[in-house]
Amino acid sequence: MTVAFFSGSGRRAAVALGAVSAGLLVLSACDKPTPVATLTVGTDSIHSEAACYNDGEAIKESQIQQCLNKKAEKSISVAMDDKIRFGVDPDIAENGWTIFLGGQQAEPEPYKKTYRTIPASAFFSTQSGEATNSSQVTIVENTGKKLTGIWHFQLKKES
Repeated sequence: MTVAFFSGSGRRAAVALGAVSAGLLVLSACDKPTPVATLTVGTDSIHSEAACYNDGEAIKESQIQQCLNKKAEKSISVAMDDKIRFGVDPDIAENGWTIFLGGQQAEPEPYKKTYRTIPASAFFSTQSGEATNSSQVTIVENTGKKLTGIWHFQLKKES
């Protein structure tokens, strides 16, 4: 004679509780996603998680140049008369963010809003004034004193 320790509905409840517990355990082992930065040109958009991010803490000084020199994985085509819209998560805007071109800081002060628009023509000339066909744009989250996140995008000039 077999004695059932749980009724049918009790077994189902226990299985459901076990499945939920296992799911939470699996999720707790996952890395937290980084904030996202987005570039939009016309109706085309690309977005990316950070190439380097330390959960809001400063990136180690020894890693900064390596992170700034990483190649962009996402690219978007732009015409010279397009406007490029930059968007960042509120967490990034709260600290402030600046744009780097080719690994060099392009503006002096961190920007504190989540959205801005810049003409594409600003990104397609070198420091010596020569025209280029592509440009790596990097969004750098910083507080003015420390870098906390780096996102890369490649702009390709349409012919």
